[in-house]
Amino acid sequence: RHYRTIWLESDGWAVRIIDQTKLPHGFETLRLEFLDDAAHAIRAMRVRGAPLIGAAAAYGLCLALRDDPSDAALDEARATLLATRPTAVDLRWALEDMATRLRSLPTGERVAAAYARAAAICEESVATCEAIGAHGLPLIQAAAEAKGGARVNILTHCNAGWLATVDWGTALAP
Repeated sequence: RHYRTIWLESDGWAVRIIDQTKLPHGFETLRLEFLDDAAHAIRAMRVRGAPLIGAAAAYGLCLALRDDPSDAALDEARATLLATRPTAVDLRWALEDMATRLRSLPTGERVAAAYARAAAICEESVATCEAIGAHGLPLIQAAAEAKGGARVNILTHCNAGWLATVDWGTALAP
């Protein structure tokens, strides 16, 4: 069965993730309902990989704004999520992107806009990873041809498969 690593639940507001701490010996998913759930999922490495961490942070802001869409709550949620992995580039980018877009909106419009942007961040990640695969595969095929059809070994650094992203993977997408 095909899974994405993060998705919106059928109720339209809670988020579900694959709990990567259970892999490879088990497959479990977790329901995230509150800011603290999302922060813990990132901190405890239940989600791993830069693109997925960014997506989880974006949805974490959504969960926080459901309770309080004020500027103060937005700033507090952003700080809470940023503290989970202060060096994570995609996390910081997603939080800044979300805050910049949401801060200019009236508080009554923020929750819907936050969910729309978090979903867009996920879809943009999927499209980017799919493009990496489409562009990378011919390069690997050309390298194999240049070696007379011999195996091509690829060394990756960090999480590069579909579990590190919303779907497809980065370096492993091809």
